[in-house]
Amino acid sequence: MKEEYKINEFLTYCRLTKNLGGKTIAAYRSDLRSYFGFIAENPKADFMGYVCRLTATNHKCSTVKRHIASLKQYFKYACRDNRAADPTLNFEFRLKAEKTLPRTISVHGVKSLLTAIERQKDGAVSLFGKFQTTRDLALIDLLCATGIRIGEAAAIRMQDIDLRSRIILIHGKGKKERLIYLSCEKTANNLKSWIALRKTYNISHDFLFVNRNFTPISIHAIEDVFGKYRDIAKINPTATPHYLRHTFATNLLANGADLRAVQEILGHSNISTTERYTEVTATRKIKVLKKYNYRNTL
Repeated sequence: MKEEYKINEFLTYCRLTKNLGGKTIAAYRSDLRSYFGFIAENPKADFMGYVCRLTATNHKCSTVKRHIASLKQYFKYACRDNRAADPTLNFEFRLKAEKTLPRTISVHGVKSLLTAIERQKDGAVSLFGKFQTTRDLALIDLLCATGIRIGEAAAIRMQDIDLRSRIILIHGKGKKERLIYLSCEKTANNLKSWIALRKTYNISHDFLFVNRNFTPISIHAIEDVFGKYRDIAKINPTATPHYLRHTFATNLLANGADLRAVQEILGHSNISTTERYTEVTATRKIKVLKKYNYRNTL
């Protein structure tokens, strides 16, 4: 594709100046290739035509918005010296956003999940079984207790952890860093057990969580670990590890946590992202009041 060089130049610029993460860079590349592929097949088409094509092919509102944002960033860069006209300049396109609530796991379900891992750990007899289950308990418990993303869990290094103060440095989206505190003693102890076991192996790097080959664990492996115990615990079969993040946030707010504090803990750039969880807590309160409020029966 003749635009490939320009795309690579733009993505290099983003990496060097914006500190964007790998997933964002990959999304930019995919969106730009899609756009220029469409233009190549439809020479008379323009930016508006491309956006209309996206909406006509039943793309989600969030996907269309991402494509628009990617292209606006690209053309802002490509046209910065007025070498070409920016087709996205003054572009307005109203989209009806889908209203979806974060999906969560019940507190009982989370307890069942952790209990399933603990039982597997207690029943492990082989060295590999102990290695695997000790790691899995520390990993899943950390996700439950902190609400961090699985990519953030995979990126934790040994030097990011201060066990004495129970503080962990998290490397978040856009290479933004934040500190989290392990408020649960059980979670801290599970992490200590894993770190102590990890030190008995000759591991050549300092990533906290590793796979059976002692290489850094991937996000796909974390999804597999979660899926294994989800099925053993017989909780929602469609649940993903990200449900734990939603569950963490929703319960913080339901128990009275300040919205701004939850935003900082989760590492959300925009508080509107955090506000979605208030709707979940409101929905739960409505259900509880409908079912348990004594006034309903008087």
